[in-house]
Amino acid sequence: MQRTSDINVVETRALPSPAALLTELPKSDAQAAFVARAREDIHRIIFTNDKRFLLVMGPCSIHDLDAGRDYARRLSKLAREVSDRVLIVMRVYFEKPRTTVGWKGLIMDPHLDGSHDIAAGLRLARTFLRDVLDLGLPTATELLDPITPQYIADLICWSAIGARTAESQTHRQMASGLSMPLGFKNGTDGSITTATNAIRAAAQPHTFLGINLDGAASAIVTRGNPNCHVVLRGGNAGPNYSPAHIAETEALLVKAGLLKAILVDCSHDNSAKQPERQPDVMRELLGQITTGNTSIIGAMIESNLGAGSQPFPQPKEKLRYGVSITDACIDWPTTEALVREIHSALAPRFR
Repeated sequence: MQRTSDINVVETRALPSPAALLTELPKSDAQAAFVARAREDIHRIIFTNDKRFLLVMGPCSIHDLDAGRDYARRLSKLAREVSDRVLIVMRVYFEKPRTTVGWKGLIMDPHLDGSHDIAAGLRLARTFLRDVLDLGLPTATELLDPITPQYIADLICWSAIGARTAESQTHRQMASGLSMPLGFKNGTDGSITTATNAIRAAAQPHTFLGINLDGAASAIVTRGNPNCHVVLRGGNAGPNYSPAHIAETEALLVKAGLLKAILVDCSHDNSAKQPERQPDVMRELLGQITTGNTSIIGAMIESNLGAGSQPFPQPKEKLRYGVSITDACIDWPTTEALVREIHSALAPRFR
């Protein structure tokens, strides 16, 4: 008989079921309580009159767990110092969308050698998330593969759907079943309507193909996720965080029947992909907030121990400690100074 399937499949590797991995690496009662509390805190900032500023910051991606833990310890200490005005959530990104090819993140290639040991990647991801939660830091990630959430979503406090996937029906359906607040980024072309349509779609019930905790193919039925909001990250035409862009976004949200809650990504096209410009973007946002804007509820900043990025692939032993192998970041001294500046600038909001 003529073969008609799996013609281009070289190998199929069995993975542990989500239930098996959650049993192997369970969350503690304290971690579960912290995740629930952090999600509620984030919800209040987005959807109520909680005046704290939501700051999602950390490495573009996690590739070195030791450096990641080092960063998390520093960020945890800083987060406690500014917690009266700023809620810091650490970027813990394990999946990276690629325009063509490249390293797809810790889950897909945890050994950084092209072996794509996904089972090990999932274990490392859960382990690292638990470590971050134990430091008292809420966790944030971008969810890319629709199967991944079954393995790690119980340890995530806020998530994002990226510019490349915000228009995807698969990701809108996935978002409708997620349990945490979630930000949809505007499209790579700068379209805000892409994000507002995604928010409205994710708020509705859906039925779609997926897997259950035992790993069996299932029809997943959701009630919809009401905790979604827009993330502005710029687009092909340039930045979109100016007062005029913010006003336009507010109008589009109102037209779509959505709350005026905007989180601005200071990286990507909003900084012209120049990480050192992120503090300038943040200062522009603070200027809008201090002159009365109430719809800007937070910001995202790519930050690491060391500045910039480094080429990859290259031998792991040659990689510089604490420097991104994906998007370039600001360094820790710049991060610390910027967070303190944000905290100080927000003082009038709390008078």
